[in-house]
Amino acid sequence: MTVAQAFVAACRAELASLKPGNVHAFSPGHRMDTAMFEASALAAAPEIARPHATVGSRIEAAITASVKAAGCNTNLGIVLLCAPLACAFERRHGPLRVDLADVLAELTIDDARAAYRAIGAANPAGLGTVGTADVARQPSITLREAMNFARSHDRIANAYVTDFADIFEFSLPALHAARQSADTPELAVTTLHMCLLAHFPDTHIARKFGIKTAQDVQTAAHQLATLYLPAVNEDGFSKLLEFDADLKKRGLNPGTTADFVVATLFSEALLTANRPGKLVSSPLPEG
Repeated sequence: MTVAQAFVAACRAELASLKPGNVHAFSPGHRMDTAMFEASALAAAPEIARPHATVGSRIEAAITASVKAAGCNTNLGIVLLCAPLACAFERRHGPLRVDLADVLAELTIDDARAAYRAIGAANPAGLGTVGTADVARQPSITLREAMNFARSHDRIANAYVTDFADIFEFSLPALHAARQSADTPELAVTTLHMCLLAHFPDTHIARKFGIKTAQDVQTAAHQLATLYLPAVNEDGFSKLLEFDADLKKRGLNPGTTADFVVATLFSEALLTANRPGKLVSSPLPEG
């Protein structure tokens, strides 16, 4: 399996699983469907995995290809999280998170400029301005410095500053635990989604509707814990479908949570295959 194929597989696994509030195989939502996300994943994969490319160039090329394929922004957060992970895997100097920390520490102003162009092309809903990190301006700071300005209200930005602590310290252990109890891989992913939704206020919801609404969704997810811990079962699945319908009826899309689900699945693939012959950096896409 190539890095590009691992990225597509992570995107497909996320789409195949019930994730309340998001687009998935059991329900479209927010004027989007799974076909759009599938097209975006296939378009972005070669750019995410392009050997020797910088983080910024991977982000810009992947978003350009994705928007062209889907006609709108479907995966900006996914790309922002997965591009540094792909760069880190390519290094293989040490453990993935150590290599990732080096990648993030070495981000440049050019990376910021490329990422800003990608964000502008994606035009994500509710994106505001953060001082000198205003994406409408030409950046004069590195991409990591820019993310530091936004970290208090954007979980993806916070990941850049904490060496992806949410993924390595929370999401991956939660996914591992879910896989031990879930009857299917898809139910393990649903469990991960709900654990993440209960773990932090979704910043995509917060940008569009305010932090109070995001916290209310977080509280609701926490109150449903008996439906998904230790893993989602058949009865819990039907009730989570009702939660999914309620969120969509109110226009609440926990997009940041979905982004972390994909990035966690991608990280899992990189970690478990980080042995000679198991995963290669070739950007060949999966059709």
